[in-house]
Amino acid sequence: MSAELSGVEALLEEARLTASMPSHTERRRLREAASLSRAQVATAVGVGRSTIANWEDGTSDPQPPARLEYLRLLKGLAEIYPAAAAPEEAPAPAAFVPAPGTLRGEDGLAVQGRPGPCIRCGVETAYQTTDGRPMHVGGFCQPVTTQASSASAPVSAEPVSPPPAPASPTPVPMATRPQRRARSAARAQEETTGLISRAVHEELERAAGDVEEALKTLIKRAIPDVMALFAETRATGRYDYTAYPALPDILKKPSKKDPDQIWEARPRFHHPDYSLRAPGDIKVTTLDVNAAYLSALKCWLPIGKLEHSTGRDGVDPKRSGVHLITPAPWDHPYLPDPIGDRDEPGPLWVTDATLRLLQRLSGPRYGLAEDPEVHESWTSGATENFLDALRKTLTAARETAIAQDDTLTLEYIKAMYSKFISTMGESIHNREIVRPDWMHIIHSQAYANLWGKAFKAHETGLDVVSMMGTDELHVTGDWRQVFTEGRGVTQMKIKHSDAKASGEYTVGKVSR
Repeated sequence: MSAELSGVEALLEEARLTASMPSHTERRRLREAASLSRAQVATAVGVGRSTIANWEDGTSDPQPPARLEYLRLLKGLAEIYPAAAAPEEAPAPAAFVPAPGTLRGEDGLAVQGRPGPCIRCGVETAYQTTDGRPMHVGGFCQPVTTQASSASAPVSAEPVSPPPAPASPTPVPMATRPQRRARSAARAQEETTGLISRAVHEELERAAGDVEEALKTLIKRAIPDVMALFAETRATGRYDYTAYPALPDILKKPSKKDPDQIWEARPRFHHPDYSLRAPGDIKVTTLDVNAAYLSALKCWLPIGKLEHSTGRDGVDPKRSGVHLITPAPWDHPYLPDPIGDRDEPGPLWVTDATLRLLQRLSGPRYGLAEDPEVHESWTSGATENFLDALRKTLTAARETAIAQDDTLTLEYIKAMYSKFISTMGESIHNREIVRPDWMHIIHSQAYANLWGKAFKAHETGLDVVSMMGTDELHVTGDWRQVFTEGRGVTQMKIKHSDAKASGEYTVGKVSR
């Protein structure tokens, strides 16, 4: 009996809640008033984030079994964040009653006099009230537009053609699936970008407008914030991934003091024909690649447990991981070695990003070296777009901050993506994900991207004097003919330092 009663009570409660179902705009207002993300609401009521988006834009209405929990949430939020009281409506105008008192003659007809503006509507009339003021007969005023148009329009003997019938409205075509997906992605990006701006505003308020103090706090919270952002962008992701895969020994550091066993191809290149010590006046410009690690989030990442293979069995365009290779000799002293500057020759473990670059350079497009020899691999199925939503969100927020000259948000975004990458390995600062293979691949992708810019400069006639790190390129000549100057992720800017405040210096040629 009690079960029946509880079931009845549940139905009654749902009926009461459904009777007061908020509109779709009110649903969104309540969520945003509580600073809740769609992902948080979706998790609480047991649906996907896209379902919450559809409920909020009116595409669909809540359905069982999640409807009751959603209604309870909305009811609770409405008690905490009531809607603002609607402004009082102006009283409806009273029904028009003709004004009495128009001057009339003995025959009972209205008498005309000197024309003047009607005391009721302001339109000129020759009729008057009994006290001599201009007013339309009986107060039956005409609209200004009608009076004016009738007075000014010429009289025509020709019959007036009736106005054309309004054209039937053009039916709006239904959005295609790609269009709906694009709109959903745009909504998701707008929402996740809003998380960044809200965090900045919160810390600025807490710091009473002290930008330096707010930045310190934002940098401290950058890791949990970017992981929350990562979860938001993965809410509707197509791929499931393994956050804690069983790692092969090659991805584990032998000890805290020992270096990683994966070679990331870090460049340290200097052109042999140029020297600061040699006398000369050849101008060199130091260029800075904007947000190099942010761009490197676009790379092929393994999304599952890594599997071992030998020979070239693990080399596949749809797989990614780490590979033990012997690279071919590099016979181009005026170009950076794509494998970086090594102290010892022989086999080494590299990432998929480095191997893909070496494969491209051995192909017909470049023909710069032989294909590397692959001995063994640890790989899994991969995708190039796994972090793309996160990259696009951070990039959009970065562009907005640049446009608004918002240095605080820029530094916060930089801390988020740099710490996201550096702590996704075996780090005590990030317990949510352990993917050292991702960390090495993203680092290597940044170096591969820099190599591509160096080759572009070389191919267009500039000499690459030096290339270091992930974002530093020293070139001779008119670099603006090769690269677009600016602060965007696809642009380059002059890199300033304490030693070279202008970003430019001179070198001489070494005689040989």
